[in-house]
Amino acid sequence: MSDGAHYEDLVRQFCQKWADADFDAVVGFFTENATYHNIPVDPMVGHEQIRAMIDGFTAGLEVVEFKILEMLSRGSTVITERVDIFRKPDSALVELPVMGIFEFEGDKIANWREYFDLGQFMTQAAPTEG
Repeated sequence: MSDGAHYEDLVRQFCQKWADADFDAVVGFFTENATYHNIPVDPMVGHEQIRAMIDGFTAGLEVVEFKILEMLSRGSTVITERVDIFRKPDSALVELPVMGIFEFEGDKIANWREYFDLGQFMTQAAPTEG
C-alpha cells in the first residue's frame, strides 16, 4: 500500500468512527498536541479541547455519516470533499458540505482543518418549530 493509500484508509476509518459516535476513538486518532480547526471558529489544540469541540458540535445531533465524495492525498496529507450528515431529535437531517485537510505525523492526525459555512450549519441545526 502506498503512503497516500495508507493515509486515505486512516481517514476513512476516522470518518467511520464519527458515524459510529465513538468519539473516544475519534480523539484517539489525534496526536497529543494536535490542532483541530473548524475554520469559522477558533482552533482547538490537544485531546481535551478537541473532545470539547466534538461534544459541543454534536450536542443534540446524531452523526449519521461523513460521506466522502472525493479524496486526494500527497505524502502524509489527505484532502476530502465530504457531506457530513447529522440527524436532529425530530429526525430531520442536517447536511453540511465540507472540505477537510488532514496532516499526519506517523499514523496520527497532527492538524485537521475543516472549511464549511457555519451559518448554513447553524440554520439547519436549529430546533424545528412545531
